[in-house]
Amino acid sequence: MSILKAENITLTYPNQDVSVLKNINLEIHESSLTVILGESGCGKTTLLNILAGFQKVNSGAVKIDDEVLVAPDARRAVVFQEHALLPWLSVADNVAFSLKLKGLKANEIKTQVDSILNTVGLAHVANSNIWELSGGMKQRVGIARALISHAPFILLDEPFAALDAFTRENMQEFVLNLWIKENKGFFLITHDIEEALLLSNQLVLMTARPGTIVETLHLDFAQRYKNGESIRSIKSDAKFIQLREQLFERLKNQKLHALEI
Repeated sequence: MSILKAENITLTYPNQDVSVLKNINLEIHESSLTVILGESGCGKTTLLNILAGFQKVNSGAVKIDDEVLVAPDARRAVVFQEHALLPWLSVADNVAFSLKLKGLKANEIKTQVDSILNTVGLAHVANSNIWELSGGMKQRVGIARALISHAPFILLDEPFAALDAFTRENMQEFVLNLWIKENKGFFLITHDIEEALLLSNQLVLMTARPGTIVETLHLDFAQRYKNGESIRSIKSDAKFIQLREQLFERLKNQKLHALEI
């Protein structure tokens, strides 16, 4: 299986003394769940943009296996915080948009779109307008657009930040089920500590000024869900609660330290 790598990534914007990111080294394995957690301003979204090929760096490289990547390609699909759907198109047409740009035949497009909409549980709203959907459904359309690219790596930038707590947990379960079924590498940014613990088997902690990786935790909560344990049971587990509180204190101390600088 492929590995998406950030090797010795450093980024400094012009006319700024402090780097946005410094010496970032990270491996995202296909079939893994990697979550970035850190205070606002630590460079999480910038790192995602670099991994996606949207942002150039001062030094270092992004690779898939041993190939250096210099531009976006079909192996990395992005789901944005704002769903960025085309409101004048139906659900099915939004999902089909990239396939039409590739020039695929109509019957092949329909087959692929029908399959993806079944996967994300939206087949019943295929012909609906975007403005008729709930927030969670819109995010599933965004994920469907990413999945239809058949990219081995799906990059998600705080995709559930605007959702209520109940819908958010439903979407967390949805992502876990996709990870189990699709066997892709997921890279997710979040500010939510519980979400980070649940949706990662590799939890990467970042600190700002400049953005650096300070620790990587290898967790088994997602695997426990895969083995049949419920999300509610996992989140109420003593180990989960202890790690949640430890991470909360760590991030709070980071923020206080940043305010003192």
